Amino acid sequence: MSRQQPPRNQTQEQEPMKYGDVFPLLGDLACQPVAPQDASMMQTAENLVLGQTQKGGSAPIMQSAAARNERIGAVSHTDITDSAAEQGMTVVETDVPGQRIIFESVAGQVVRRCAQPAPLTMTSPASALESDAITIGQASEASALTDGDKPVDQSDAAAIQAAEVRAAGRNVVTPRGIAASARSAATLNVRTMRDEDETKLADVLTDATMKLPADKAATRQDAGVIGAELRNNPSLATHPGGVAACVAAAARLNQNK
Repeated sequence: MSRQQPPRNQTQEQEPMKYGDVFPLLGDLACQPVAPQDASMMQTAENLVLGQTQKGGSAPIMQSAAARNERIGAVSHTDITDSAAEQGMTVVETDVPGQRIIFESVAGQVVRRCAQPAPLTMTSPASALESDAITIGQASEASALTDGDKPVDQSDAAAIQAAEVRAAGRNVVTPRGIAASARSAATLNVRTMRDEDETKLADVLTDATMKLPADKAATRQDAGVIGAELRNNPSLATHPGGVAACVAAAARLNQNK
C-alpha cells in the first residue's frame, strides 16, 4: 500500500519563508530562511539611520517572515542567517534634488529601494557646514565623553575606521591616525590581562577632530559607520554611546536643523 501524501497546502505551510519569497533576490541568500536576529538587525539599522522603523520597510517584512518561521519550528529565536552574520545589514540614504532615496541591503544585496520627498530645509549644505552642524570628528569626541572608559574592541575599531574614511572623503587610513590607533588598541586589548591596562575609547578619541586629516558634517549617508560596527560585533548590535551611535545621533540633529 502506498503511503498517503500530505495535502499540498499543508506541505507548503511547513516550508520556511526564505529571502527569495519576500524579496526579489537571486543566489544563495534567496534560498536561506529569514531568521529572527536578521529582522532585529534590520530594525536596528532602520532606527539608527532613519530615526524609526519604516512602515512597509524591510524590517517589518522580515519580522513577519521570521515570526512564521519560528512558529513552525524552522528557526529558533536566537538564529541568524550566515550571510547576515558575516556581512550585516545596511541602510543608506542618498539625497537628490527634491528627493531622498533609501537603499536597504542584506549581506550586500539590495532588498528595498524607495524614494521619498526631501524634507524642506532653510539653509544650503554649504551654510550648514559653516554654522553649527555637528561633524564626524565632534561625534567621535562625544563618544570619548559618553563611553570613554570602554576598552576598545574590534567593533569600535571598525566604526572608527569607517568614520575616519568618511570624514576624510577617501578610502585610505591615515598612518598614526585614530583608525590606526584603534586597530592597534583592539589587537593589544585582546592580549592584555588586567582591565586597567587596556586602551580605552577616550585614549583614542579625545581630540579626534584635531587628529583627523579632514572633517565634515555628519549626514545620513554616513550610515556605513553603523554597518561597520554591526558587522564586527558578535552580538550584532551597536554599542550605546559608541562611535556609530554618536555619528547617527549627530546626523539626525543636523537633519533637523
